Amino acid sequence: MRKGKKVIGAALAGCMTASMFLTACGDGNENSGKTEIEILQYKPEAATYFDQVEEEFNATHDDIHLTIDSPNDASTIMRTRFIREDYPDIIGIGGDINYSYYVDAGILADVSDSDVMSNIKQSYKDILEALEIVPTDGTYGIPYVANAAGILYNRDMFEEHGWEIPTTWNELMTLCNDIQSEGILPFYFGFKDTWTCLAPWNSMAVALAPADLCKQVNRGEANFTDEYREVAEKYLELLEYGPEDPFAYGYNDACTAFANGESAMYPIGSYAVPQIQQVNPDMNIDSFVTPASDTKEGNTLNSGVDLMFAVTEACENKEAAYEVLEFLYEDENIQAYIDDQNAIPCKEGDFELASQLDGMTEYVESGNMTDYQDHYYPSEMAVDAQIQTFLINKDVDAFLKKFDSDWTRYNRDIIREVQEYEEENGND
Repeated sequence: MRKGKKVIGAALAGCMTASMFLTACGDGNENSGKTEIEILQYKPEAATYFDQVEEEFNATHDDIHLTIDSPNDASTIMRTRFIREDYPDIIGIGGDINYSYYVDAGILADVSDSDVMSNIKQSYKDILEALEIVPTDGTYGIPYVANAAGILYNRDMFEEHGWEIPTTWNELMTLCNDIQSEGILPFYFGFKDTWTCLAPWNSMAVALAPADLCKQVNRGEANFTDEYREVAEKYLELLEYGPEDPFAYGYNDACTAFANGESAMYPIGSYAVPQIQQVNPDMNIDSFVTPASDTKEGNTLNSGVDLMFAVTEACENKEAAYEVLEFLYEDENIQAYIDDQNAIPCKEGDFELASQLDGMTEYVESGNMTDYQDHYYPSEMAVDAQIQTFLINKDVDAFLKKFDSDWTRYNRDIIREVQEYEEENGND
């Protein structure tokens, strides 16, 4: 059932003045006699890969012409085009709250009849479905690749000192003390860039808070003050093992410091590896799941859909769009993306993952993965800045109280929609 409450309207309104100069892409080929398919995707760092995909597809297809756009501000451009009803045929976005908005607004087409869907890992299908504001019939996105957040570590340094990978919170704290006792900094942080504050938060929260906590709060069944307290308290413990002033350094600083051996570990996502290797190409990096739980069995890999593709409802050539998607999801193309972006495939198959993910492989293979909590947070709430302020002030109660009050403030439309759905349909 699709409620069609158009929650996206408010989210899009602020973008109306941006990028209004844009016109529909692909117009230059409208008289080519071929079916035109346009993809607008949000990862400019992968532009070279997508340029190659576009070139190879067009060289091997006589009846379809593909255009892939990878602008720097794709999310703003996308929203502006939606407002103007100037829809691309396919969009490439992350599995976060924006996807929730687009599904809720009826912008995306049901792609459950696509052959590609049958080969996608169930865990990532579940992650996308869980993002829906209210349950909907159909499938509206196809996961492509994922990333993971946990703790990167200097493998050579660990082997030299005989340090073992921790599997519980107590073991992690003991390890940090051991590292510190040898005059080495356990962690580096780049908290001057507020978004980096979310990495440790997410990777601990997946083990310590319910995966559907945000939905529980929207239904009035839980609150963040109770469920996030342990996460907040353990975050402050983690902070004790970083640099003296973690807010003086940004993301690039932290990547550089870790690359130069100034810390043994770095709590961040797998996406940081290419940045680190730019500084030290020969660094022997591995990673492990943040052991926030008191038992190994309580741990889960913080992994979400980093890139997915969706066909817009306005696409007039769905069959051609599916042919493009089938090309994108060919094993060799996915492997090329994995190699280029240090990603995790959402498709079943025999793919070769980067060695920097060795310590997380067992979780990937078993499907023991849980989505980022911040994929449910509205951008207006600026949770990254709230966490940064909390880490500076170290006032757990004030932080949690503000989290609850801000959630109600910035999610009132969604909360109302969820409650109306529950009244009409019950709690599914």
